[in-house]
Amino acid sequence: MALSPVPAPGRPTGHPLGSSSGRAAGAGTAVAPPRAPRPAELPSVHGALLCVALPALAVCADHGQLTGEGPEGVYAAGRRLLSRCVLRVAGREPVPLQGRMAAADRAVFLGALRVPGDSGPDPGLTVERTRSADGSERITLRSAVARPLRLPVELALGTDLADLGAVASGRAGPELTASVHGTGLRWNGDGRSVAVTADPPPMDSLAAAGVLRWEAELAPGGTFTVRLRVHDDPTARPTAASSAGNGRPGGHLLADAHAEGDDPRPGELLRTSVEDLRALLRRDPAHAADVHLAAGVPWRCGPVTAEALWAARMVLPLGTRLAVTTLRALGRTQLSGAGTESGRIPGPLRDAGPHLPPRCTGIEATLAFPVVLAEARRWGLPTADLEELLPVAERSLGWLRRAAGANGNGLLPDPGPAGPWRAETQAHAHRAALLGADLLDACGRPGGDALRDTARTLRERFRREFWLDDRAGGRPAVARGQDGRTWPHLGGWAAHLLDTGLLGGGRYAQGLLDRAETEQVARLLGTPALDSGWGLRGLGAKEPGHNPFGHRAGAVRVHETAVAVAGLSAAGHEKEASALLRGLLDAAAAFDHRLPEMYAGEQRTAGGRPVPHPAACRPAAVAAAGAVHALLALAGVRPDAPGRSVSAHPLRSAPLGAIRFSGLVVAGEPFAVRVGRLGLGMVEEAAEGLQLGV
Repeated sequence: MALSPVPAPGRPTGHPLGSSSGRAAGAGTAVAPPRAPRPAELPSVHGALLCVALPALAVCADHGQLTGEGPEGVYAAGRRLLSRCVLRVAGREPVPLQGRMAAADRAVFLGALRVPGDSGPDPGLTVERTRSADGSERITLRSAVARPLRLPVELALGTDLADLGAVASGRAGPELTASVHGTGLRWNGDGRSVAVTADPPPMDSLAAAGVLRWEAELAPGGTFTVRLRVHDDPTARPTAASSAGNGRPGGHLLADAHAEGDDPRPGELLRTSVEDLRALLRRDPAHAADVHLAAGVPWRCGPVTAEALWAARMVLPLGTRLAVTTLRALGRTQLSGAGTESGRIPGPLRDAGPHLPPRCTGIEATLAFPVVLAEARRWGLPTADLEELLPVAERSLGWLRRAAGANGNGLLPDPGPAGPWRAETQAHAHRAALLGADLLDACGRPGGDALRDTARTLRERFRREFWLDDRAGGRPAVARGQDGRTWPHLGGWAAHLLDTGLLGGGRYAQGLLDRAETEQVARLLGTPALDSGWGLRGLGAKEPGHNPFGHRAGAVRVHETAVAVAGLSAAGHEKEASALLRGLLDAAAAFDHRLPEMYAGEQRTAGGRPVPHPAACRPAAVAAAGAVHALLALAGVRPDAPGRSVSAHPLRSAPLGAIRFSGLVVAGEPFAVRVGRLGLGMVEEAAEGLQLGV
């Protein structure tokens, strides 16, 4: 099971395109099921410490006490198992001194207390609490007093067993009444049961008050430790099937990559991002072997999404297994049959900003599928996995050809046949056609030439109808209507026009833009109107409707910034790429290297800090994966595992000084690359038999 997804304000979840009968509707047909009322505001969690190991999650304030206020608590599969865990020693709560994340799934809290009878200001007792995502906790009292101490210790526990959606909307019920259970307490309600057990066993249990009590005896310099465990449904007997699906995915899905060099920030960001990605892994409930990334914690932990596929693409340097399992999970949702919609992957509609109607994430996932499969092959995808997933990619590419040709203009509408035609969607479609053609040719399958024709038609049409000339050198339109109307609003979406994809021999696919247009887009991405100093704004600061907190109207989305860094680097625009990368690193440091999926696109000022979007997830899959993607642009690794070669094309300006990446994976084997202070690259470790190039 997964945490229940909660709709975020300004980002409507929409619904899958298609009818309730299961037959595919037209690309523009949307049947809206009844929606639950959305909360007016989601509670902010950006000041909290989030311990994540999905499907387990703990939301903690930095003082360490769980008070039951707001979203605080321990959750499993979207249900709050523990809402209150308040510690008192000698009748007083410890004075909080520090709360920090020790790992993605673990937080540590430090407090202190003056010992009764002492007249000085110095605390004689420190209290350390270590809490994990699953609610297990270790509480240690440490004495610095020269005499023996005997102190009463008390834990007040409680839960409402509320659903995360109810907690987020303020509809959680009252706390349940506890009963004594073994060495702790137990609560029952709404068909669920949870228990907390303690070691050592408490001397007294007051079920009506939800209190466990001990008498702690501490010698001079001694310690007293209590360990708590939270048991979800302790009376249930696990079956073989449930046990197979409930365990945490193994670390083999993502390699343990490292970065070290003159600037310590890339190493910290890479380490934290890999930890967060592993914490966001969740199993498909019906297919325990398949694992994908949840979109983000705490609000978007539902089924596999387009974001999970983009994230899997950006972390291909950490191995291809996550891409395989994500593609497999999405492939099972693909529409079949002989209709015009055969091959499309359904998906909900998402907010597209103030100027355009919602877009379809299913179309995005359909176009991403062959791209991720083709690039995974370049990184070393096993042949068996390629053969299994290739038919799904072929059906996606077949849908692409039909959809692009249905209107007679070669463009791909999104979400419906009437358009609009979005520039971002055309970029995704063009990339899918070129990489898909390369994939089909390499696998000896027909259809490559037809896809290249589709790409050529789309490219010619795009340059003719989407490029808007002006005195400043022109700009691409964000969208075009069926009536010829264009939307000129510039934003971070333009980064996708520079995102091409890997072909054989370490080459990049041809982009939608010609060289002059690419240079102009690069210049625009580097202007203060788009580059906030912390990353790219979703909508330019000078555009009508700009809102620094707008999801698609001005907020910085880490995914778009990472795509821009990589695309600018590949196109040779190092100045703009380096500026965006530095801004992203500075923003990451302000967030303790755990980037939210988006934050306010306010202009950076001296001494300022980036402000998180109140509804943003943190950690988020595309943010953590985007950090990996942007950092590795420094080395420019271009693998061609089928061709038995790999090359590095580092940024010659070496904007962060010397840096070394290790623990990457190319052709199924460890890979390491170093970039010197002069911008020269050197492959230090690679699979045997690979031809190396720099």
